[in-house]
Amino acid sequence: MSATTSIVTGGNPKVRRSTKRVEPIYYFFLFPAVILFTLAITLPGVVGIFFSFTDSIGIGDWEFIGFTNYIAAFSDPAILTSFLFTFGFSLVTVIAVNVIAFLLAVGLTAKIRFKMGLRGIFVIPMVISGIIIAYVFQFLFMNSVPAAGSALGIPFLETSILSNPDLAWLGIVIVTAWQSIPGTLLIYIAGLLAVPGDVYEAASLDGANKRQQLLRITLPLVMGYVVINVILGFKNYLNAYDIIVGLTNGGPGTSTRSISMTIIRGFQTGDYAYQMATATLFFIITIIIALVQLLATRGRNAL
Repeated sequence: MSATTSIVTGGNPKVRRSTKRVEPIYYFFLFPAVILFTLAITLPGVVGIFFSFTDSIGIGDWEFIGFTNYIAAFSDPAILTSFLFTFGFSLVTVIAVNVIAFLLAVGLTAKIRFKMGLRGIFVIPMVISGIIIAYVFQFLFMNSVPAAGSALGIPFLETSILSNPDLAWLGIVIVTAWQSIPGTLLIYIAGLLAVPGDVYEAASLDGANKRQQLLRITLPLVMGYVVINVILGFKNYLNAYDIIVGLTNGGPGTSTRSISMTIIRGFQTGDYAYQMATATLFFIITIIIALVQLLATRGRNAL
């Protein structure tokens, strides 16, 4: 390596030092972004963690109380229920979205007619606001679906699932998946189009049918895209808020209240320090989940 460097630089140490110099233009673009990120995200996060060890209500005087808020959060049924709902909802939605999006991507990259037009149709939901989608589906679940169930004589559909504490989560999964599938679909389409066609030709010559090609060729070759979609999806679903507010507002009761809703409701009712402790716990758990995902998929996420 040193011999090559000497040849390129002519043995001149000044030239060698100049090749390691960073252009000032890079700092011009870097520092504003770092400053904005620090002021908008890092600094508020540090301040919030600090106040989680106090009894602050958001304004006025406060005192340090140590880990009291954290101990209370671990024994609070409302917090534990919110965590349980959030993680269960995220897991089910990630699986549903990725399975459906992958199958759609396989179909939309096959040799079918009007596939470009169909791709455009399938990505429409991703450009619509989540709260608007939630209100539209709320009307459908509360009015259209029960009316159709009554007309068809299907007792199961005559009552809205959003009013059922045991099934309301299913409506949230359906609506969230409907909005999330297009973005996931586009990533899978990009991955499938990157697979060389020669691979499938060779597999066909070896006698592999379509199902074997899908499971033993397509899926392993797009595993990096699967990893991306799983990580991005889980991150987004853990922060679920707008669709849940529009559909059920956390009800019936608190059966569909996510951890984000619980934290925001706490801020509105004066539990600032207590909910900052909850938010800090949520942040730590999210980081742990992300690290576990990265470790579990190490070596598979290289595109």
